[in-house]
Amino acid sequence: MSKRRTSIIFDKVRKANLTYNLVENGDSVAVGISGGKDSLTLLYFLKLLNIYTPLRFSIHPIYIDLGWETDIKQVETFCLSLELPLLIEKTNIGEVVFKARQEKNPCSLCANLRRGALNTVAKRINCNKVALGHHLDDVVNTMFLSMIYASQFNVFKPKTYLDRMDITVIRPLVYVEEKDIELFITGTGIEISENRCPAEGKTKRDEISLLLNDLETRYPGVKRRILKSIENVGPDTFWQ
Repeated sequence: MSKRRTSIIFDKVRKANLTYNLVENGDSVAVGISGGKDSLTLLYFLKLLNIYTPLRFSIHPIYIDLGWETDIKQVETFCLSLELPLLIEKTNIGEVVFKARQEKNPCSLCANLRRGALNTVAKRINCNKVALGHHLDDVVNTMFLSMIYASQFNVFKPKTYLDRMDITVIRPLVYVEEKDIELFITGTGIEISENRCPAEGKTKRDEISLLLNDLETRYPGVKRRILKSIENVGPDTFWQ
């Protein structure tokens, strides 16, 4: 594993935490685990944050089973290697979205149902915060999606209090670029689970991601500058 890559990501996670007060002493943090690179990276660095900073908080990885019969044994093994047992919550969300509702644009409904299930489980085990694996690229992609397809300027917040659930959603990877996550996962050899979603690779978000990757190739650092532009407008610019 590259110590430099680990240091780069850790510094960005710590910076986001200091900037937005994401994790605080005494927190009980539920971590949404999909089995993909983002959520496993998030879990790893939250563990490091607990070890190498004065912060003392508990971490609870949660996997929302959508009903795809995905093999997540390697994910459970990874969680146990961090001494963080994985809680698995079985649901029928996949069937609801793709069979019962037969959504043409299923991602929004699926995401809402998954977040609802995750928040419910987090409350059940007395967590006061839920950590999601959204990274810098996700922030920029979301903004472009809202501008191009909805004529709006919507971006999610690094930290959002949900008053109806009495729970706070945090995104500690908000300063971390996807390319660094990919290099980290490759360098560590962490095994990720297969994404069995029928819509994988066929969404508008995937199209926007390709567009922004092309911009990044043409103008290196453009994604970081776009995020900085959002922050320069003010914290209230972040949408949800």
